[in-house]
Amino acid sequence: MAEHHTLRVTREAYDAAAPAYAQLFRDSLRDRPLDRAILVAFAESVGASGGGRVADLGCGPGHVTAFLDEAGLSVFGVDASPVMIESARQAYPRLRFDVGSMAALDIADGALGGVLSRWSVIHTPPPELPVVLAEFHRVLAPGGHLLLGFSATDGASRPTQVFDHTVTPAYRWWPDHLAAMLRESGLAEVARMVREPQPTDRRQFQEVHLLARKAPAEAA
Repeated sequence: MAEHHTLRVTREAYDAAAPAYAQLFRDSLRDRPLDRAILVAFAESVGASGGGRVADLGCGPGHVTAFLDEAGLSVFGVDASPVMIESARQAYPRLRFDVGSMAALDIADGALGGVLSRWSVIHTPPPELPVVLAEFHRVLAPGGHLLLGFSATDGASRPTQVFDHTVTPAYRWWPDHLAAMLRESGLAEVARMVREPQPTDRRQFQEVHLLARKAPAEAA
């Protein structure tokens, strides 16, 4: 299959930004208690549903992968940027990091207890997002959980909005619209966390985490 133009552009942009990005975000969770809380809730949800391996998709420099490892998960990272993956491997040599695409994961059907996609779908054009969500559903085991992080649009009348991301153009989503797309992919919303923009935030966008679950085997 030919590589999609958007993926190539995004990969090259993050390859170029990787050193600065790793430095900027390595300790970013330290001052974000709500982000840490939803990640811990995700980890506990995965454990309560039987555990299993977890993939941090769009892992970047690996700092969140490392946080989930410390939370007790059997986690590995995947990113389209080889330079990001090399940075993650150097920073966290004990953990596994692979180059890969969210739209075509080299992961067996039903192999994962959890998928984290934290600000990694934002560069996916809206018409292509159902393919990515279908991949998330495919690789999750019955009862497995997905935690999806993204920036929200300004209102329900605008289900998606393009914004000028620092690295490469990206998309914001209205939460209800994205939750409906998850349902269509077979992933039911369990909870959501909405963080209002703070005065010190560079972008005045709501930040949203959706926690969703694939139907358990007895209900599949």
